Amino acid sequence: MKKSKILFSTARKSIIFGGNEVGVALLETLVALAILGIVAAVFLSGLATTAKANFIVDEQATAKSLARSQMEYVKSASYVYEATQYTAAPVPSAEDYADYSVSIYAEPLHNPDDGIQKITVTVKHHDKEVITLESYKVD
Repeated sequence: MKKSKILFSTARKSIIFGGNEVGVALLETLVALAILGIVAAVFLSGLATTAKANFIVDEQATAKSLARSQMEYVKSASYVYEATQYTAAPVPSAEDYADYSVSIYAEPLHNPDDGIQKITVTVKHHDKEVITLESYKVD
């Protein structure tokens, strides 16, 4: 039984490699390295995508927080008839709010202004609009 097993094994090697196994280890190593390289590239691509998504979510959360606080600031200020723009509250100087800017526009719903305005707060980060929040202010 052992003899037939050895013959089968030898016969198989001679068919695949023609009896010469020189360079087989090198070929196996290259295939293994290629597979490892593909897996590493996919893993690093996933990490880069995760980092970018994390940055976007952080930017949107910061902008949303800033927009809500600005909206509350405008709503607590006294009503200005025929106003087209309100002054924004100072943006916090913390590192989290660096390079954020806010603009606040008012639009009376009726002409003449009867005490109801549509307020639009726009938050930009690096001069790119991140979020726009709309609400109403009543006298």
